[in-house]
Amino acid sequence: MTEQRVHRIGFGGGCHWCTEGVFQALRGVQAVEQGFLQSEAPSDAWAEGVIVTFDPAAITLATLAEVHLRTHSAKSGYSPAGRYRSAIYVFEQGQRPDAEAAIARFAAESAEPARTLVLPCTGFRPSDARFQNYYRTDPDRPFCRRYIDPKLDYIRTHFAAVALPAVAEPHR
Repeated sequence: MTEQRVHRIGFGGGCHWCTEGVFQALRGVQAVEQGFLQSEAPSDAWAEGVIVTFDPAAITLATLAEVHLRTHSAKSGYSPAGRYRSAIYVFEQGQRPDAEAAIARFAAESAEPARTLVLPCTGFRPSDARFQNYYRTDPDRPFCRRYIDPKLDYIRTHFAAVALPAVAEPHR
C-alpha cells in the first residue's frame, strides 16, 4: 500500500476572500486557509493570501498555479498599500520548478511578463474567524456576486475537469 501524501502551497495576489473561494471550488483541494502570508526580505511584509492543502493525485501544483494566474491580476505586482503581493508561496524547494514553469507558460501565452513571484513561505497569520469561508457562508453578498462569481464561472468554463459543480442557490 502506498502512502498518500497531501501537499501545501500558498497563493497571493488578490483579495483573500476571492482567492479562498476560487480554490474551494476545485476538486482535489482538501483545505484552504485564508489569511496573511509572509516571505523573506524584501517580501517580508504581510500580504493577503491563502494556503491550499491538496491531493497531488487529484490536482497538480501546475494546475493550481494556472488557476491562480488566470483568476487574479498576475500582470500587476505589489500594490502601493502592500496588501496584495502576486506570489506563489512554496513550502518545499521541489515545488519551485513547477511554479516557475507555470508562470513562464502564462507569460508566454499572454506575450507579457507576469509579475508573479515564487517565494518561500516563512509565515502565516489566519484572518479573523468572521471572514473565514467568506463565499461559502453567504454567496449572495454583493461582493461575492460581483467579484467571486465571475471567477467561479471562469473556472467552471476553462477548468471544467477540476471544477466542483456549482451549488444550487435559491436566489440566483
